[in-house]
Amino acid sequence: MATRTTDGTGPGGGRTLLAALVLIGVPLALVGGLASCVASELGYMPGDSIERAWDTPYDRTAAKYGNAAWAVGDTVVRSRFDAVTAFDAGTGKRRWEYAVPGRAEICATSTTAADSVALIALSESGKGCATVAAIDLKDGRELWRTGRGPGSGDPADDADVVATGAGLAVLRDEGDTAPDAGARPALRGDGALRAFDLRTGAPRWKAAVPKDCFPRRAAVASNQVLAFLACDTEAKVAAFDPTDGKERWTVPLGGRRPIAADAFVSFLSAEPTVLKVQEPKEHGVHAYLAFEPDGRRQGQIDIIGDDAAVTDGKLFAASGGVVAFDLATGNEVWSSDSLGTGRSITALHVGGGRVTVLTRSRKNHDELYVYDSAMGDTVDERTFSRDTDDGNAELTGLFRYKDLFIAARWGDGARRPFSAYRTW
Repeated sequence: MATRTTDGTGPGGGRTLLAALVLIGVPLALVGGLASCVASELGYMPGDSIERAWDTPYDRTAAKYGNAAWAVGDTVVRSRFDAVTAFDAGTGKRRWEYAVPGRAEICATSTTAADSVALIALSESGKGCATVAAIDLKDGRELWRTGRGPGSGDPADDADVVATGAGLAVLRDEGDTAPDAGARPALRGDGALRAFDLRTGAPRWKAAVPKDCFPRRAAVASNQVLAFLACDTEAKVAAFDPTDGKERWTVPLGGRRPIAADAFVSFLSAEPTVLKVQEPKEHGVHAYLAFEPDGRRQGQIDIIGDDAAVTDGKLFAASGGVVAFDLATGNEVWSSDSLGTGRSITALHVGGGRVTVLTRSRKNHDELYVYDSAMGDTVDERTFSRDTDDGNAELTGLFRYKDLFIAARWGDGARRPFSAYRTW
C-alpha cells in the first residue's frame, strides 16, 4: 500500500502537489489578471493610490470675494460672501454655520486664524469693508465687532486689511472719510493701524504710520505687527511693537532700485517676514522678498508661482514643479523632476518635514507627490481613484488631518467646499 505524506513527498505526492498548485494558481492568475485589467482601466492599484474619504455637500454659487479656508483642530472652516461654515475634519459633516446678518456681505477675511479666531470684514449698503467681526471657529459665535471706516469699496483692494496673531486683531483703519477714487496710494484716506484684544475686542492701541505713507496690508508675527506701506515715492514695510503700537522700523521694499508704491504686495509669511511683490510695469519686480526680524533685507527669489509656502528657513514654490529656495540667500536648494510633462500643480501643503502637492493632467488621473522638505527626495507618489476637480472649481488649499488630505475649493465655480482623501 502506498504511503502519502502531508508535505507531498512519497509516491504520488509530487503529482498531488502539482495538481494542487495548478488548482490554486489558476484562480490566483485570474484574480491577478482581473486586478491588472482594473488597474489598466482605472489607472490605480491598492498600495499606490489615494481615494476619496468624504465630500461636503454641494454648495450654492459663490462670489469672487469673501472666500477663505482655515483648519482648527478637528474642524475645517470655509468663508464665502454670505456665510462661514464649519465641517468635521474626520467625516465632512457640517458642524455649524454663521450666516451674515441682513444684506451685508463678507468682502475680506484674515489669512490666518489665531487662537481659533478669524476676522471677517463686512460690506453693508455699498460702504466697502467698513465693519469687522471676530468669529470663534470652534462654535461659530460672533465674539465682537467694530467699524474701520468706509473702506475703498473695491474687494480687490481689501486683501490683508485684517490680521490675527499674538492675541491681537489688527485692522487697517480707513479713517472717517472714503478715499478719493483717483487719489495716489499715499493719500488714500487717513488710515492707520488699530489693534484689539483678539477674543474680547477691547481696544489696545492705534499706530500712526510714517508721514506720506498709507498702510495697504497687515500681518502679525509673534513679537511684532507688520504692515506694507504705499508711500509717496516707493513701497515700504514697517514693524510695530505689539504691546503699544510704537514704530520699530521702516525700510524700503526695494534694494538698489525703489519698488513702486502701486505694486501689488501681499504677505506670504509674517514670521519669517516674506512678501510677494508684483510691479505693474513690464520690467518691474516679480519676486518674493524676505526680511530679518529687525528689517534687514535677506534674499530675493525671482519666481512667482500660483502656490508658495514658507517653513524651516525655506520658501517652497509651485511653478511647473516644486522648487525650494533658501530665504537668507535666495538661492535654489532643490527642485523636483518627478512630475513629468503635461502636469500642473493645483494645491500645495508644507509641514512636518514634508512638501505635499496635488497635480492635474488633462490626459491622466490626478496624482499626489510627497517630498522631503530638506533634500527634495520623493517620499511618496499616489494616483487618485477619482480626479480632484469639481465642476469648474480649482483647488485653493490643502490641509492635513490625521491620515487625511483635505482639499479646499472656493469661488463661483466651487460646488463642494471640501473633499478629503486617504491613501489606499
